[in-house]
Amino acid sequence: MLQWVADIIRSKDVAAIPVMTHPGIEMIGHTVREAVSDGRIHAEAVVALAKKYPSAAACTIMDLTVEAEAFGASVVFSDDAVPAVSGRLLNSIEDIECLQVPSLHAGRVPQYLKANLLIADTFQKEKVTSPLPAGRGWGRAFFAGCIGPFSLAGRLYDMAEMMMLIYEQPQAAHTLLSKCAQFIAKYCQALKLAGANGVLMAEPAAGLLSDDDCRTFSSQYVRQIVEEVQDESFIVILHNCGNTGHCTKAMVSTGAAAYHFGNKCSMEDVIRDVPPTALAMGNLDPVSLFKDGTPEQMRCAVHTLLDKMRPFSNFVLSSGCDTPPHTPPANIEAFFSALGL
Repeated sequence: MLQWVADIIRSKDVAAIPVMTHPGIEMIGHTVREAVSDGRIHAEAVVALAKKYPSAAACTIMDLTVEAEAFGASVVFSDDAVPAVSGRLLNSIEDIECLQVPSLHAGRVPQYLKANLLIADTFQKEKVTSPLPAGRGWGRAFFAGCIGPFSLAGRLYDMAEMMMLIYEQPQAAHTLLSKCAQFIAKYCQALKLAGANGVLMAEPAAGLLSDDDCRTFSSQYVRQIVEEVQDESFIVILHNCGNTGHCTKAMVSTGAAAYHFGNKCSMEDVIRDVPPTALAMGNLDPVSLFKDGTPEQMRCAVHTLLDKMRPFSNFVLSSGCDTPPHTPPANIEAFFSALGL
């Protein structure tokens, strides 16, 4: 995978990796509730998209409730929207102290591991390669997903309360973050064993922090996970759509192989803080362009962004976050066609 990263950077062509699974769920006639609960349906949606679109990598669902549910948090499900954590699991510092790091058999974790195993197995057996034009110098990768430690802590303790905790009781915050990071690392190891080529770690809540606080309460824990799981066969892509450009340096301090940015920031500004040996991915608006825009607006936005990013060989064209349910296929096709795919 480190060679895959290097091949993309070295190529004269721009790779495209939109973060999307919901169009695949709709393509195979299932609901979001079914896909996030059944590993086989989840896998079928990812494979269906991989066979249809020339993305340089396939991605699983960006579900930021799986790990929280494993810890014991309540989750609300919907047919047409991603799951959401309901209520607050931890109400005190004593609750944090007593919190146990769950096993990989808790909640829906087994279904997500099953999805990753089935996707990897299908990619290998059916040789699901990217339908790219000849001459592209990289193969099709497959990325699992997980939440970041600060975002997970906020879902367990309540995000507003977590922001207070890091200033009033920082040691308690570190205790919680350490437990979150321990579970995420264990989960990432299992995803790696299931056959994923890497993991897209969603840490949007870290965008609420200053660069210094992001280093202290997010990046140092992300770095621990990166050092444990990232190697030549498995990479970490750190996603922070809450970053407006103010904490890019903290993101980069994690040592991840790639960084994924949301549409709140200027891509041409944030990429200057990314090492030229790491990928910088982003950042077309998943709602106003992918879901609510027109094909012409999409093509125009792609061309505008490509023009701005022309000086940067480590740029990868992507959505700013997970594309939502009911994204029109015509807009996805316009995204790829604007890149000449």
